[in-house]
Amino acid sequence: MKTSLLFLTFSVLWLYEEAQTLQPTANLALLQGTVTNMKGKRLPNEIILFENSKTKATLQATTTAKGTFEMLAPVNTLYVLKYKNFTMDMNYTQMQIPPDPNAVYEVDIKIEPPKEFVLDNVYFDTGKATLKPNSNKALNDLVSVLKLKSTMEIEIQGHTDNVGKDEDNLKLSQERADAVKKYLVSKGITDKRIVAKGYGPTRPVADNGTDAGKAKNRRTSLKVTKE
Repeated sequence: MKTSLLFLTFSVLWLYEEAQTLQPTANLALLQGTVTNMKGKRLPNEIILFENSKTKATLQATTTAKGTFEMLAPVNTLYVLKYKNFTMDMNYTQMQIPPDPNAVYEVDIKIEPPKEFVLDNVYFDTGKATLKPNSNKALNDLVSVLKLKSTMEIEIQGHTDNVGKDEDNLKLSQERADAVKKYLVSKGITDKRIVAKGYGPTRPVADNGTDAGKAKNRRTSLKVTKE
């Protein structure tokens, strides 16, 4: 049995083009999907996550060079669909797989991953460029994605608030960006794919007149410079 799904505002129109290698069972539905950007370009090496809404157990699929994936998922379950964007999982939509034995579902996912964003879970010692150990998980996630997207190049950007001398802040931001690059290189990412750039206080995203604003301005961000 082959079933089409309707996700929020888009319909499933894509017909699966590759040979079916997995078989659905009474307890496992077969999901055959494609991932594209908003212009319809298929996206290879995208990580799609299906999180059980009750147990939080997560199934993971990675798209092929043609932007497709195939996986088995337990039936009679509500899933939260997400896609991995470097150090974070981006919520996408929900889908319900009913208790329908031997079902095959065609899933069409359209995403537009941001090209620049803040690495929220990267931390440094106060006033220093020493990475704290609780930064490792986020940076290891970043390493995994960069290994999967082997042609991608990035810029690691260091930013500070406006407290102190501009030249000191510029130096600190550069050292912090360098520290992140050094960590990534130590995990096997070639240094030619990474540019480290410190911007000091020159690119604030919040009001430096408040403590909350200063905290937002003290950040490390990532910009994709080549897909």
